[in-house]
Amino acid sequence: MTKADYYEVLGVQKGADDKELKAAFRKLAMQYHPDRNPGDHAAEVKFKEIGEAYECLKDPQKRAAYDRFGHAAFENGMGGRAGGFGAAGGFSDIFEDIFGEMMGGRQRRSSGGRERGSDLRYNMEIELGEAFTGKTAEIRVPSSITCTECGGSGAKPGTQPTTCSMCSGTGRVRAAQGFFSIERTCPQCQGRGQTIKDPCPKCAGQGRVTEERSLSVNIPAGIEDGTRIRLSGEGEAGSRGGPAGDLYIFLSVKPHEFFQRDGADLYCKVPISMTAAALGGQFEVTTLDGTQARVKVPEGTQNGRQFRLKGKGMPVLRQPTMGDLYIQVDVETPQNLTRRQRELLEEFDQLSSKENSPASSGFFSRMKDFFESFGD
Repeated sequence: MTKADYYEVLGVQKGADDKELKAAFRKLAMQYHPDRNPGDHAAEVKFKEIGEAYECLKDPQKRAAYDRFGHAAFENGMGGRAGGFGAAGGFSDIFEDIFGEMMGGRQRRSSGGRERGSDLRYNMEIELGEAFTGKTAEIRVPSSITCTECGGSGAKPGTQPTTCSMCSGTGRVRAAQGFFSIERTCPQCQGRGQTIKDPCPKCAGQGRVTEERSLSVNIPAGIEDGTRIRLSGEGEAGSRGGPAGDLYIFLSVKPHEFFQRDGADLYCKVPISMTAAALGGQFEVTTLDGTQARVKVPEGTQNGRQFRLKGKGMPVLRQPTMGDLYIQVDVETPQNLTRRQRELLEEFDQLSSKENSPASSGFFSRMKDFFESFGD
């Protein structure tokens, strides 16, 4: 079977330098590593293939021969086998360098099974008024806490965890696999480096138990929808005495019946009668803080006009400033007219002139002139 081109195997150009080669090899080796693809024969073959390609191209002499003669350079005695990992020992060194961080390396030691607890998420919904004033909320969160019986060690009171006999406390074991020496998580202690002969009866050796806790959450004034509040150390307890994770409160603000929010500003639509818009007047609205604010409507107000009430919006988070409240009037057309009301409106229409409705009159005149210009 024809062997694939080494440059294509690594996904690099023929002129790639050592840095590009190593980066490409690192990426592919991590992707197809047997520990990440257990039982996948195709991944294992691919892993060996990229190792062979890199072993050849990283060596200047082998690479020069390969560039000139291709795979034939390493056949029929022309320089030996390209992949000679065992004889050269080069790939073993590269393996340690590249996978040292992922696998823990030779210097890695077990932390005795003490693992950081998981972070937790709590979804909280509040009213817009509560976001305006801020509040202190009490929540109940089911999570894992440190076992009080064993103090988080997982061992029965009066006993202690012992060093794992299989990995000598490192949490990792090595095994030969083809051309490679593969380091894996110790199957006896699951990477903890310690084993428990007499587990704690309360937590069954986990060092933590599940309980529902009551927590106080401070929600500052001006908080916005989608804000995340972090409570450090209030997440799940760590395994075998490890540090606790964090608790994240994800806030959502309920839609309000009258106000819409945009940052620190509030918007409210207020319907007014046609006569109020035409003759002018005033009305009062209740702001989010419960106070009354007066809005003056000038004569001839058009539908959709906005009036700004400065400082009547939302507080700006952790600042002494306030947003504004914008009142948009929605001019209501009269309905269910009586006979007399209709007569009066018809009379008004007859008495109206272009000056009474300049926008509509001007619009139709401009439209007429626009289309007539095409006929010229």
